[in-house]
Amino acid sequence: MGKHYMRNHAYTNILDGMEELDRVFEKVSGYFSLLAEPTRLKILHALCDGEKPVNTVVETVGSSQTNVSRHLNAMYRSGVLSRRKEANLVYYAIADESVVELCRTVCVQVASRLEDNALASGAVNRFMAQPEPPPARRRKAAQ
Repeated sequence: MGKHYMRNHAYTNILDGMEELDRVFEKVSGYFSLLAEPTRLKILHALCDGEKPVNTVVETVGSSQTNVSRHLNAMYRSGVLSRRKEANLVYYAIADESVVELCRTVCVQVASRLEDNALASGAVNRFMAQPEPPPARRRKAAQ
């Protein structure tokens, strides 16, 4: 095989790799555009400690029912949230924990760099807090 073939083959492999990366970058870009809205970050924060009905999310976020519902629906359609209906209530929960981890990491970094130290360290640590794990079952002591 000649040098020309080897170079073309290597170039083709690079292009194939870039096409795969393009798909990944497109997906990542979708995550970032979904999260580029402060209300959606507030919604994630509100749902971090578990499933909640829409009215509770609305109260926590401090926005209108229409606005919060619109954002909840977009986040549900993207797979970030799950939802279920019970009687006349709609409940939402985090479906994609990786999005929460991403937000937590970025928000803690940004908050820790605020020049005016507007957030106390305790507030930074509580950002999108993870729910407490269930207590471990104790084993019966050997008799």
